[in-house]
Amino acid sequence: MPVTSEVLAFLSEREPIFHGPAWPRTRNELESLVADDFWEVGASGTVYSRHDVLTSVPTSADLMDDSWRVDDLDCRELAPNTVAVTYILHQGERVTRRLTIWQELDGQWQVAYHQGTVVGG
Repeated sequence: MPVTSEVLAFLSEREPIFHGPAWPRTRNELESLVADDFWEVGASGTVYSRHDVLTSVPTSADLMDDSWRVDDLDCRELAPNTVAVTYILHQGERVTRRLTIWQELDGQWQVAYHQGTVVGG
């Protein structure tokens, strides 16, 4: 089943994850969007848990600024209720390729996995 335009719009507003303009800024709202078994491999290679992310993501600032740009955003269904969102993130001079796995459970989309990889240079 192809990804609907509504799902694509919802997920693309939340990329880059934790910094996109549609990310919630309260702890309860943030917890509702991050799966219980979430994990991340950062661009540094460091592995982060759900707890790490929930305690480090700001709840009011650190949104994308004018120097950030998302290119080549794509969304592909991997399995029923599971999609992969890929994109290139430009943060000033820093460029990374990103992958986010989203899962829908009981009508609620949650981020299950995220990875960032620095583009060589």
